[in-house]
This record gives sequence, C-alpha cells and structure tokens, in this order.
Amino acid sequence: MSTVAEKSHLKGGEFLIKDTSAEQVFIPENWDEEQLMIAKTVQDFIDQKVVPNLDRIDSQEEGLMVDLVNQAGELGILSISLPEEYGGFGKDFTTAMLISEKTGPGASFSVAVMAHTGIGTLPILYYGNEAQKNKYIPKLGSGEWKGAYCLTEPGSGSDANSGKTRATLSADGKYYSITGQKMWITNAGFADVFTVFAKIDDDENLSAFIVEKGFEGLSLNPEEHKMGIKGSSTRQVFFNDCKVPVENLLSERGNGFKIAVNILNLGRIKLGGAALGASKSVITQSIRYANEREQFGRPISKYGAIRYKLAEQAILAYATEAAMYRASQNIEDATHSLIEGGMDAAKAKLKGTEQFAIEAAIIKVHASETLDYIVDEGVQIYGGMGYSAEAPMDRAYRDSRINRIFEGTNEINRMLTVDMMLKRAMKGELDLMGPAQKVAAELVSIPDFSTEEEDLFTVERKIISKLKKAVLLVAGAAVQKLMASLAKEQEVLMYVADMLIETYVSESLQLRVEKLAGQRGEANVKEQIDMMQVYIRDAADKIFKAGKEALNSFAEGDERRMMMAGLKRFTKTDDINTTAARRRIAAKLIEENKYCF
Repeated sequence: MSTVAEKSHLKGGEFLIKDTSAEQVFIPENWDEEQLMIAKTVQDFIDQKVVPNLDRIDSQEEGLMVDLVNQAGELGILSISLPEEYGGFGKDFTTAMLISEKTGPGASFSVAVMAHTGIGTLPILYYGNEAQKNKYIPKLGSGEWKGAYCLTEPGSGSDANSGKTRATLSADGKYYSITGQKMWITNAGFADVFTVFAKIDDDENLSAFIVEKGFEGLSLNPEEHKMGIKGSSTRQVFFNDCKVPVENLLSERGNGFKIAVNILNLGRIKLGGAALGASKSVITQSIRYANEREQFGRPISKYGAIRYKLAEQAILAYATEAAMYRASQNIEDATHSLIEGGMDAAKAKLKGTEQFAIEAAIIKVHASETLDYIVDEGVQIYGGMGYSAEAPMDRAYRDSRINRIFEGTNEINRMLTVDMMLKRAMKGELDLMGPAQKVAAELVSIPDFSTEEEDLFTVERKIISKLKKAVLLVAGAAVQKLMASLAKEQEVLMYVADMLIETYVSESLQLRVEKLAGQRGEANVKEQIDMMQVYIRDAADKIFKAGKEALNSFAEGDERRMMMAGLKRFTKTDDINTTAARRRIAAKLIEENKYCF
C-alpha cells in the first residue's frame, strides 16, 4: 500500500489542472499479503460455489441465491468493510474495491451481493443513528438479513427526486404511512430490509425510511423477466398505507435525495470493480478458447485478427484497472485525512467519496463500456459457439448490458462529470479558468520546437499534458460561448465528458506503468509499456474527434479555425507500430493462457 509520504493531495477533479507523480498513485501490483489472502477467499468461493451453479441461479431455483448469500456471509465476504463494532472487519476502501472485483465473475450472484453490501446496507451504516445501526448492520453484515434499496419509480428514473411515493405522519406521531410504487428493485424477492425513499407530505425533497418486509402494507409483484442478470431477484414493490415506526426515519426529514446521491457515488465506482472482474474473466475464457479452437490446421490464436481482439481486450481492462484503483486509493486517503482531522468515520467515508464523485462517474462509464466491448469481442472470438446458450459468452453478453444503465445511465454520468467540474469551478474549489485562459493564450503564441533528451515516460507525460490542454481548450470555449445555455447542450457536454474520461484513464495508466517500471525495471514490463503506448495514442485520436465535434457545434469562422488548429496541436502524437505492440501483448496472453496482467 502507498505510504503516507506517497499519498496524493489532489482533490477530486484536480487531475485536469495539476500533475501527479507516479509515486503518488496506488497500483494493484502492490497488494499486500492480507489483501491477496482475502481476494483468494472470495475468488475461491466464486469459482467453487457460484460459477458451477450459474445455470441453476439463472433459473431462479428456489432458495439457491439466499443460500449462497448466507454462505458468503459466513465467510465474511459481506462484512469486509463494515466497522468492527458492528461485526465487520473494518478493511479500507481499496480492499472493498478488490472484493467487488473478485465477485464480478459471479454474474447474477454478483448483482445480488453488490446490491446487498452497497445500496442495501450503506445508507443505514452512513446515515443511521446508533440504535438503527446496532439493530440492522450486524445482521446485514452476517447475511442473516438481506438488504434492498427502493428509489426508482415508473415515472422517476434518472430524475429520482420527482418520485410520487408519499409518507404521512400519523395523528399520534408514532408512525409514517407510506403509499406508492417502486420498480426494478434488486433483491426484492428475498430482502428483509428495504431502504425506501418517499416525500413526506408536500416536501420538495425525498426522505428515507428503513422498512422491514413484515411491515403491514408492503407487497411484491412477481419476478421481472429480464434480458440478462436473470438469476437476480428484480420485482416491483408496493406500499399501501405501509406503517413505518417514526424511529425508522433514516437521517433527517428531506435528506433522502442527498442520501441517494452519495450512496450512488459509492455504487458507481463499486460497479466499476465488478465490471473489471467480469472483464478479466471473459478475457481468460476468450484466450483459452482461441488456444483450443483450430481452423485451417492451427489454433485461431495464431491469427492476427484474433490476436488484435485479445490484445485490445487486455489493454482496455488494464487501463480501467489503473484508473479504478488510483481513484479508490484517493478516496481512502481523503477519508483517512478527514478522520485525522476529527470528523466522524461514517461522515468521513461519505465526504471522501463525494470529493471524488467525478472520478467515480468516470470509472463507472469506462468500466461498463470496457466490459461491453470485451464481451462483444468474446462472442466474436467464439464464433458460432459464441451465439450458443451452451457457451459462456451468451450469459456474459446479456448480463453486461445492464451496467450502462445501473447506478445512473452512462449518459447521465457523462453529463454529471462535466457538471460537477464546472460547479466546483464556480464555487472556487477548482481553478479551471486560470489554466483554460493560459491554453487560450497559447493558441496565438509560437509553438515551442525546442528539443531535449527524453526518456520513455517523459514522452508519455508530455502527450498527457497536451491532452489536458485539449480538454481545457474545448471546455473553456464551450463555457464562454454557450454560458447559461450549456446545460441544455447535452451533445457538447457528452463530447467534453469523453475527453475528460480518456484523459483521466490515460494518465492513470501512464502513472501505473511508470511506477511499475520503477519497481521491476523497464525490461520486465515490456507488455505493460506496449499497452500504455497503444492506449494513450488511441485516446488522443478519440479526444481529437470528440473535441472536433464539440467545436463544430458552437464555433464558427476564424475562431473555429484557430481552436481547431490548437486541438490538432494538442492531440498530435508520435507514430508507433501499434500492430507490433498488440502482437507482443497477445503473445504474452496466449503463452500464459489467461489474462495475466
């Protein structure tokens, strides 16, 4: 783990305007022995108890999912990050993320566990009073009780605060009566405890309530028939004058929307962890099938078209992993700093995550789209067998698709990424205007053509520095030109978000490989260097395209031509042989017969 001296002091979003050294980031090659032991426990459980039963899980065999969740609870998998005073192990956030990754290959089981340990448990842990936490958290941590989270309604999805479910205080002040309908509720079929969001009377904002399954007035619809994650329980939940004791109001009246937002920040990055775990599993399956399947007298892994796919799968997963654990350690460091400053641990964990909400949204988008790409190419590598329900890609392909919708759609998360950046700038928390103005001034200055001796990572750092300028150029111009109407220009926001995402992931990957090379020597990380070089150059192309589309949306004439010239300058990279690099990456994967990075 990173030492105190190495910890980053950057705030969330500052990656765009400040440099980070390789020693400041945590890389997953540096897990300690205890973390690896915990990870192996989870991996073994998934491999031995879950994967052999995936068909039975998907058929929703009565009692099977509950039994598996109970077994996970007995092993301590559900309580890794819960405080010791509530029966947990009190492990840090990066360890919790590692567990999320290791459960990722568990398909519908992963969905159930992630919902239970995340949105099903954390609202009570972070917002509950001591009586509520003492009553519910130990049983949720052990798996004796299962948790669910009731936010979405038929008429309120992304616009969660527009929900129609209402709560009314009884005349004697002893209970609330909740009436309304919730849908797409994961774990609803077997949950014991529901965190339910409703507006009290005519309040503008939601409140949150802890509702037990035995409370009068709670009922369920039958299981939904879904495209994927067929083994997870998903039902509508109805509240018909459901009586909830006043002591089950979670936090304060009207604080529900804040609870929902902050819990979703955690959910987003943890979804990224599960998607990463699933990605690695699919890559390994793709490699092994490519090594076994013969066509024209040789394994298909010998062919360039297949090698390209295997290499690209690995590059994307490795880059996602770099960004995810960089942000996870940033959250842990911010939390630790707040606790040292005297803040309550639960509040510090929320505040630390909130501080890196931008990065959490970035990782949610990148990890879910990486998994979608990887499973799609997995189907292609399997060929006809990829389309067969008898082969593993069928389930992987269908299950993957929900991740771009879960925890806020990727479109919403893209717009949130930019919105949060700009709001922090307006509050004075991020100095975006100063750097943006410097970039604008650079457009009319003479480029620096001086040369200096450069090492491997100096070249990559310079590319990333220019990519940040490209983002500042386009984002700064969009703010100046569109001003108050920018919020309505969703296409522009999406283009800027794509630029931000690729910049953050590129820098995270570069820092990871540089730190790893410093520890192992460049000669021992040749494939990782190849992955870094290929990814960053592809990212530069994507950033140029997104920037061009954005500029063409609002700029005209000489102004547009000048900014376009700057965009080209900032996204220009040196040429390398990416075909040879991908072949080297694929050769290593094929030799190891698994995802090995």
